[in-house]
Amino acid sequence: MGLVAAPKLRGENMAVVGVHITKISAEKKTVNAVSKVGINNNISVKAVEEKDFSLGSAKQKGLRFTFEFSCKYSPDLGHIDLEGNVLFLSDEARTKQIKKEWDEKKQLGSEIMETVLNAALSRCNIEALKLSQDLNLPVPIPLPKLQKRQAKAAVKAK
Repeated sequence: MGLVAAPKLRGENMAVVGVHITKISAEKKTVNAVSKVGINNNISVKAVEEKDFSLGSAKQKGLRFTFEFSCKYSPDLGHIDLEGNVLFLSDEARTKQIKKEWDEKKQLGSEIMETVLNAALSRCNIEALKLSQDLNLPVPIPLPKLQKRQAKAAVKAK
C-alpha cells in the first residue's frame, strides 16, 4: 500500500505509510441451511509502538498500530479474523504525544483513531470479502445492488 494522505491536525502533516495483514484465521462450520444470517464486524487497536522508519538516508520515528478485525456469523456459521499493523508517520512531537496518550489511557484521539481504523478497514474489508467467497460464506459487507427502477432505466437508455 502506498502513502495515504491523512487529515491535517492543527496544521501538522501525518500519513499512513502502510497497512499489513500479519495473521488470517477463517472457518466455515457445517450447519443446516438457515433463513437469516447475522454478521457482526468489529475492529479495534490492540497496541501502539514506536517504530523507526528509514526514508532514503533520513530516519524518522513513527508509530505502528496493531489491530484486530473480526467478522462473526450468527447463528454459529463461521468467522473471519485478521490481525495486522498500520504504519503511521507524523512529526516527532505528535508521535510522542500519541504514544504517551496510548500508554496512559489506552485511548487515541478521534482524528488519529479515524485515520488508523479507516486505513485498516479498507484493507480488511477486501480481504474478508475474498475469504468469504473462498469459504462460501455470505459477504461481510454490503455490496452495491442495481435497483429494479435503475435496471429499467438502463435498458431504456440503450
